[in-house]
Amino acid sequence: MNTRTSLPSQSSDQLPRGTWKIVSVAAVGSFMAQLDATIVNVSLPDLVATLHAPFSHIQWVVSGYLLALALTLPLNGWLVSRLGGRAVYLWCFGAFTLTSGLCALAWSAPSLIVFRLLQGMAGGLLAPMAQMTVARVAGRQMPRVASAMTAPVLLAPLLGPVVAGAILSIASWRWIFLLNVPVGLAAFALAVLFLPDDRHDERPRPLDLTGLGFLAPALVSFLYGMDHVAWLYGQATLGASLVLFVLYVRSARRKGDDALIDLRLLRAPAFSVSAIIMFLTNGVSFAGQMLLPVWLIHACGVSPERTGLLMAPLGLGMMCVYPLIGRLSDRFDARDLTGCGALLSLVGTLILAVLAYNGLNAALLSVALLLRGGGGAVGIPAMSAGYASIARDDIPMATTALNIMQRIGGPTLTTVCATFLGWRLATTGPSHIPSEAFAEAFGVLALFHGVLLLTTRFINHSENNRNSGKLC
Repeated sequence: MNTRTSLPSQSSDQLPRGTWKIVSVAAVGSFMAQLDATIVNVSLPDLVATLHAPFSHIQWVVSGYLLALALTLPLNGWLVSRLGGRAVYLWCFGAFTLTSGLCALAWSAPSLIVFRLLQGMAGGLLAPMAQMTVARVAGRQMPRVASAMTAPVLLAPLLGPVVAGAILSIASWRWIFLLNVPVGLAAFALAVLFLPDDRHDERPRPLDLTGLGFLAPALVSFLYGMDHVAWLYGQATLGASLVLFVLYVRSARRKGDDALIDLRLLRAPAFSVSAIIMFLTNGVSFAGQMLLPVWLIHACGVSPERTGLLMAPLGLGMMCVYPLIGRLSDRFDARDLTGCGALLSLVGTLILAVLAYNGLNAALLSVALLLRGGGGAVGIPAMSAGYASIARDDIPMATTALNIMQRIGGPTLTTVCATFLGWRLATTGPSHIPSEAFAEAFGVLALFHGVLLLTTRFINHSENNRNSGKLC
């Protein structure tokens, strides 16, 4: 791995010229890709009726999109080395906008599923490309701008059902996809104007076809297997994915920096810790979003409408934290900042376990969700510390690795918590469901939060820490 230089540090507190324009363009692309991951969920009943297809087929409009997101992710580093980050971003943005229009014109369930697969393949690179672009332009001052990019991306899955509900109340499901077209065209034009041309910065690399043949199906089969782990075919798919991962590791170790993802990046301790933190952060977030509505609706008897309102403090907590990340990163060390975020989310999850055992208290639930939202202070400083430990030339490959770890974290920990909850519900009497099964499930989630908190302590103190004070 090239270690001669690390990310360029800024000589002053001033960000490079045009940084916020680039960040804004990058945020729009990743926001659209993440929003489309959940915006279709609410329209599934309408799709069943209007396209005259069974739900088992229509659900692939969602599942196919999510799997396609992972399919193209390993190509990120190679495409950037061949075409440049700006060109790849523009091609993906254009393809995403075009396929959104095709989805709106779909005439049958199979056509819609095919267009969604193409949309997901284009959208799969938008988020990592946005992350890579911001990392390059911001350098060591990335924490100051990353929150502006990350906040809308994390809020997009929460906003998806809300936006879809508003559209379906006045128009057909086709407008869910048509909405992307004017927004995408406007953002594409802004990307042409503001994104820097970086082709001269790239070193063309050969495409690792062997690695692609192992890693792409490994990711897809892993996500599919985790989602269907309760069935035998899901377990078989999961086992096959693990074999493919092992084969990829063997292949990548032989090819070194010519591999699809250079595993020698993991030799940098800060980068390895960052990757583990991204895995755990995404995992505990998705697992919590799965457990919360199930507990509120099925154990507490709360209506779906009120459940959405009760979960609102989670998004509010995120919105309160992200604008402050840049300032806090200037004052406090990344290890202390991530540790405090992990501690807040751990305390919030422990409160949820207590509530599940003793019964719902809306005020205490709001406090717990605000604290979990405050856990958003973990991801950005950890990601920035990981980028700061590697050479600038390795950013595209590092971005791919971090995004892969992040993607598989969600379904992995969600499946573990869901499987545990299902087992406890099957072995616990109905009268004890709120007090035992759900409390223990939140307890398992709290254990993962504890592992996350412990992992943050392995982040090295930042080289450019401007203040020796401790956050907590």
